[in-house]
Amino acid sequence: MAYTEDSRWRNRSEFIQGRDQILQFLKRKWAKEFDYRLIKEVWAYTDSRIAVRFQYEWHDNAGNFFRSHGNENWEFSETGLMQRREASINDVPIQEGDRLFTWGDGPRPENFPGLTELGL
Repeated sequence: MAYTEDSRWRNRSEFIQGRDQILQFLKRKWAKEFDYRLIKEVWAYTDSRIAVRFQYEWHDNAGNFFRSHGNENWEFSETGLMQRREASINDVPIQEGDRLFTWGDGPRPENFPGLTELGL
């Protein structure tokens, strides 16, 4: 419900339109990316647009670990719902022992360092 009915997304090379397609996309994503840990930082903002940089760590069902690096641009409607999202993301294989996002389940704790503090 955070997106307009006709919200448009580009995620990597996939083009998605509307809440139903967004929901299906997120279900597919979360069915293959396990122990997902995400850190985002605002890069810039103005009026109804925000740019963020992010990294997240996860593993697949075969036990392969990754750190995904990306940038997102968001545009919001007058009602505050996201109407457009553009995401460019690259996955880098890592070893499990190289994970940096080490908090437990749930959101990142407030005292856990951000990307800049981690040198990323």
